[in-house]
Amino acid sequence: MEHNGQQVGRPRDSRVDEAITAAVRKLLGEVGYAGLTVAAVAECAGIGKASIYRRYATKHEMIFAAVVHGEVLEVPPDTGSLLGDLTALARVIVGHLSNPAAAGALMSLLGEIAADPTLAERFTTTFVEPERAGNAELLERAVRRGELERLPDIDLFHAMFGGTVLSWLFISHHDPHDLPERLARFACAALRSAAHQPFPSD
Repeated sequence: MEHNGQQVGRPRDSRVDEAITAAVRKLLGEVGYAGLTVAAVAECAGIGKASIYRRYATKHEMIFAAVVHGEVLEVPPDTGSLLGDLTALARVIVGHLSNPAAAGALMSLLGEIAADPTLAERFTTTFVEPERAGNAELLERAVRRGELERLPDIDLFHAMFGGTVLSWLFISHHDPHDLPERLARFACAALRSAAHQPFPSD
């Protein structure tokens, strides 16, 4: 049986997942993004290509899962405050995007995804929607606590928060050491301010 282009049934062997991740990261360091192939990853990991294609429909999904994050994301931790939650989320995103493997592959990967509508749709379903769901849970908690009067635009928040980290690291090439705290404070102030603004009239 297949789900979103991937076979499901027996539980996945975490050892195979770990071998794929290690092989992708190793090969990115040796041959770069352009030189990496599914066949090379399978050989390096000591597995068959079928094991990879049972997990990932494309090379792009395999690489993103190995260097950034997979399809399953943990719910952002509940720290008890909006600022704390945003700081924790920012630390996770910075951690995902600042590892050396991501730095070496992400911009090329995103460029190929942007140029292929079918690939972009799969990428959104597989990786972006789980991110948005986690963002929504974080912001809904703030509403339940009374820190925000209403739920903000989730898509806009997702693009602003993650996009800022992407720009900081890959366009401006700034040091990310204090970015999580700075971004969290900025976003928290913006969200609280926006929550008090009236919706625009039609």
